[in-house]
Amino acid sequence: MSDSKKGKRPLVADRRYASKPAKPTASKAKKPVRKRKASPRKKGGLLMRALRWVLRLVWVITWRVSAVAVLVLALAVGYFWTTLPNVTQLLDGRARGSVTLLDQEGKVYAWRGDQFGGAVTAQSVSKDLKNAVVATEDKRFYRHFGVSPRGIASAVRINLSEGRGALQGHGGSTITQQTAKLLCLGVEYDPSEWKSEAAYVADCRRGSLQRKAKEAIYALAMEVKYSKDEILSIYLNRAYMGGGAYGAEAAAQRYFGKPASALSAAEGAMIAGLLTAPSRMAPTSDLKRSQDRAATVLRLMGEQGYLSDADVAQAQQNPATLSSAARRKAGGYFADWVMSTGPEFFTRNTTEDVVIRTTLDQRLQRAAEEALIDVFENKVRKGSKAQAAIVVMGADGAVRAMVGGRETRVSGVFNRAIQAERQTGSAFKPFVYAAALELGYSPLDTVDDSPMTINIPGSGPWSPRNYTNDYKGRVTLTDALKDSLNIPAVKISESVGRDLVRRVASDFGIESDLAAGPALALGASESTLLEMTGAYAGILNGGSSVTPYGLVDLRLKGDAEPLMGSGGGIGERVIQDGAAAQLIWMMEKVVSQGTGQRAQFGGREIAGKTGTTQAARDAWFIGFTADYVAGVWMGYDDNTPLTGVTGGGLPAEIWRETMLRVHDGLPARPLPMRPPEGATRTAPAPTQRTEPPRTTEGIIEFLIRDILGGGAPNPDNTNRYPSGSDR
Repeated sequence: MSDSKKGKRPLVADRRYASKPAKPTASKAKKPVRKRKASPRKKGGLLMRALRWVLRLVWVITWRVSAVAVLVLALAVGYFWTTLPNVTQLLDGRARGSVTLLDQEGKVYAWRGDQFGGAVTAQSVSKDLKNAVVATEDKRFYRHFGVSPRGIASAVRINLSEGRGALQGHGGSTITQQTAKLLCLGVEYDPSEWKSEAAYVADCRRGSLQRKAKEAIYALAMEVKYSKDEILSIYLNRAYMGGGAYGAEAAAQRYFGKPASALSAAEGAMIAGLLTAPSRMAPTSDLKRSQDRAATVLRLMGEQGYLSDADVAQAQQNPATLSSAARRKAGGYFADWVMSTGPEFFTRNTTEDVVIRTTLDQRLQRAAEEALIDVFENKVRKGSKAQAAIVVMGADGAVRAMVGGRETRVSGVFNRAIQAERQTGSAFKPFVYAAALELGYSPLDTVDDSPMTINIPGSGPWSPRNYTNDYKGRVTLTDALKDSLNIPAVKISESVGRDLVRRVASDFGIESDLAAGPALALGASESTLLEMTGAYAGILNGGSSVTPYGLVDLRLKGDAEPLMGSGGGIGERVIQDGAAAQLIWMMEKVVSQGTGQRAQFGGREIAGKTGTTQAARDAWFIGFTADYVAGVWMGYDDNTPLTGVTGGGLPAEIWRETMLRVHDGLPARPLPMRPPEGATRTAPAPTQRTEPPRTTEGIIEFLIRDILGGGAPNPDNTNRYPSGSDR
């Protein structure tokens, strides 16, 4: 019984009181597996603590660096904030002033310089213009703080996708940033610090990273200083909008002839569309391109809720068009000429806004342009490079129209009416006969149209010829001028004295150097079309010189009193009114019976003269009615001879087409001409004039000619003289 411990069950007490744990056996002591398992947990905790420490360190450094950066940014913003002036001082940022040109009726027909129509505000411009600018330039303008990170990120993405650098092309600039750039970040133009204004502008537009950062800080300062509408107002006033227009008001007046407050949705969209590329998108440069861009702006306005779908469709179907003045761009050559005649500090380089009243008649300007186009389209071979110019003026020298070349609607180009000095040919002959009539010659006096040779010391013999290479014998002065005979013109010039002929031509306004030799009578001298037309105006007004002019008065914008008036008009008398009246009678025969018959129109009395230089390098027709004087020149810029053209041909036809339009609606008036005694005879009896000229100069030349047998007392330094004339 006592030896059976093996199967004995433990007592309840044994279960109630736990016995001391037995010492682990050697085999059980090898269980540090759990300690090994706990070891990774301790290392993980250390890593976490190290990571948390690093993160805390980064956070401490980050917020402290950020705090310093914010502080620096705040200081930079604060500095720029202190430099920003009152908003009204920033509205007009032009370096130059503007010139507004008015026609004879006081209507604007051209602008020059930097046009500024006046200050506007975001509230005063039309709602459609304001919305169009925001929709196309910065749709989040009223929701950002001056810089749009989303816009910058989008611009970078677009630039990279298009293969450009991150900052090349699209800039993601807000309207505030663009305004900061327009302000050149507060740096004003100083001529002493910059080579030119262009260099200053180029520096303002630099797109470097440093410049962009400074631009962003300046934009933030503007957001602190000004309200959103004030920033938009600065932008609307300073932005260049093409065509010389700075600001919304100038653009509205320039393109549509109305204030910015009255612009429609289509017009506002067109102006807003200019902001991306003002010169290229200007409607005066390419109206179709400008309208297409405006259609895109209208679509954006619709997408952003500024316009309904119906309004967008209506505006796109009825795009904005230019005002009549902007559409015509009338008087481009004329405006350039007027600008060149005024003082430079009030025209080309003005810092003030100037208004110039001129003599331009826009109806006559259109008449001249249309006539030139009509003749070249219908009567000149296609592809011809020949050029032409037209001047129309009154008898007092007031220029009413000017076309300086076949490109009629341009400005800033070569003006053949005032800049091209060309030989005048037979168009000079009226001054020869003017000198003779002033000395007492009669239009019915005769001269021998027969071969002649003049021996010119140092140049040799010179024998002028008529255009037809034949001779008519004894002819009247009237017939000699009517048929543009060369030999009689030379003989009359030699008879009255070249010095007198030169003086008469010069007093009538031919300021160019006049030839000294006998070829003077045949138009060997050069002159401009403006000078020649002005000289003919002197014949029409009764023999008094005129100074062609286009500027009537010049005043500062807003001033009532002009700073200067006209510098032209009728001057001193050159020949007596009786001589002028007889010369007009002779010149009327040129048109009614002679070489200028193609100039006739409407049964009016017309006087004029054709002119063709040697080898037909220049062809002229200058003439007048009782109302207007007009001159036409035709030729090549490189002096290439004209083919089959004389002054009595295409130039006379251009003259006729011009004057036909000029006189539309005007009653016919008689010319102030006086026929000589006996002019009514069917065949005027030849009355050869044998008495010597009545001036001392003429008497000396007459005696020398008798002694030397026709030699010329005044040698010419040139070796060639034109011998041809026109028909």
